[in-house]
Amino acid sequence: MKYKSPKIKVIDLFCGIGGLTHGLIKAGLDVVAGIDNDGSCKYGYEYNNNSKFIHKDILRVTANEINKLFGDNNNTIRVLAGCAPCQPFSRLNPKTITKNQIQPLEKFARLISLTRPDIVTMENVSGLGDMQKYPVFATFIETLEKKGYKYKYEIVDTSDYGVPQRRIRLVLLASLFGEIELVKKTHKNKKVTVRDVIKDLQPLRDGEVSQDDPMHRASRLSPINLKRIKSTPHDGGSSRSWDTNLILKCHKKDSGKTYRGSVYGRMRWDDPAPTMTTQCNGLGNGRFGHPEQDRAISLREAALFQTFPKNYRFYEPKGPFVIGDLAKFIGNAVPVRLGKIIGRSINNHVSAYVR
Repeated sequence: MKYKSPKIKVIDLFCGIGGLTHGLIKAGLDVVAGIDNDGSCKYGYEYNNNSKFIHKDILRVTANEINKLFGDNNNTIRVLAGCAPCQPFSRLNPKTITKNQIQPLEKFARLISLTRPDIVTMENVSGLGDMQKYPVFATFIETLEKKGYKYKYEIVDTSDYGVPQRRIRLVLLASLFGEIELVKKTHKNKKVTVRDVIKDLQPLRDGEVSQDDPMHRASRLSPINLKRIKSTPHDGGSSRSWDTNLILKCHKKDSGKTYRGSVYGRMRWDDPAPTMTTQCNGLGNGRFGHPEQDRAISLREAALFQTFPKNYRFYEPKGPFVIGDLAKFIGNAVPVRLGKIIGRSINNHVSAYVR
């Protein structure tokens, strides 16, 4: 009898606008549903991925719902993906994290325990791997071990995998079949750079919007911030070059001097971009200045650094264009390219273990 290869089905918890989902689909996996508590992600998620979006708080999702979404086909490999909100684990002082903030990761572990998917994957900030600081992650690992999973997690720089930004993340893969790990680095010696990604985009002034692409819009700068960016040397310059009258008062204090090289800076043409955040379209929120134009990067540029394709729709064509929401969609997403790498790793693992 001819062997029929198993179908890999994925449920993406905390799916957001669909960066991870889109990457997994590009790798050939079938993402049957995404679940998120932000209903404004529904249009973009479903339009681009042809997958079902379920608007629901993870704390209210049941094991029975997960099992129904996967279906009863015995020839199906079930993958549960969960990239829980990372903001609590980005803090310098983990003692400020509340019980409510760690509940999503605890619930993810509980759903794994109750549904026993064949494969689990998770992406989060690198600091989560410090189990002494974050006991919730130690508990998560204990759940995997108790349920018989082989697992591996590692701290990766996504630029080593072709993402054009230095985004340091913890990536975990676990399987009931056997040993599993990410594929080897694809771009260890040749990074994709800012120049590679945005050099051909239309030049913009601050506050300007491209007539051809509403996503290619630059935030309007205040008069003082316009002076600051104009005083910042091209291609990697920082606020260290400013006249004293341009320096923020808080940065003149000893406690604020360390921030002068990291905020209000310009990107470098021939390096990957810095980590995209939910405020990456603002000049004072990081090194988000354009390498040579006197403005912060546009929403389109941020989306490209997150490896979303240009035809990815983040909002309904006739719907409201809410800049803050779009920046949040982009900054919170798993880069599409990293999703594809995770999908490729799962495919390789299934090919090796499932006959």
